[in-house]
Amino acid sequence: MAGPSSSWSRALVQISPYTFSAVGIAIAIGVSVLGAAWGIYITGSSLIGAAIKAPRITSKNLISVIFCEAVAIYGVIVAIILQTKLESVPASQIYAPESLRAGYAIFASGIIVGFANLVCGLCVGIIGSSCALSDAQNSTLFVKILVIEIFGSALGLFGVIVGIIMSAQASWPSKGA
Repeated sequence: MAGPSSSWSRALVQISPYTFSAVGIAIAIGVSVLGAAWGIYITGSSLIGAAIKAPRITSKNLISVIFCEAVAIYGVIVAIILQTKLESVPASQIYAPESLRAGYAIFASGIIVGFANLVCGLCVGIIGSSCALSDAQNSTLFVKILVIEIFGSALGLFGVIVGIIMSAQASWPSKGA
């Protein structure tokens, strides 16, 4: 690719694949925890407000907070899996195509998991908020909305599955080459 030395493609090739890997792992855990915290904030504020009218909802609606916390756990699990994918390579092969591919695969996996869990945390938080408010008005709605919340939390698992599949592409060059 002919062009000036400040082109994006040249810059991306000059960044160490270990840097891409580290950023991907950080995004997987950091953005997943952000999604969980945001979901807990949304659910918790509605739960506390609705519990003023109907104190009976407090204990059973904590399941929504637990679903939000599971989103953070997904990010931690994937970050550990991605960390195990890192391998040491000789300095002469850091920028080899296989190293770059491994770094990009871990980076992409981290982005997918992080942002899938961010959206999942928001989804579960909003549904959990609706569940708490609805349960305060009519207790027969709790189980019906909880089923929807379970489907919302499956979004995070889909992100984890896609992230694991993408990280399978990460193979570093052998040390003997």
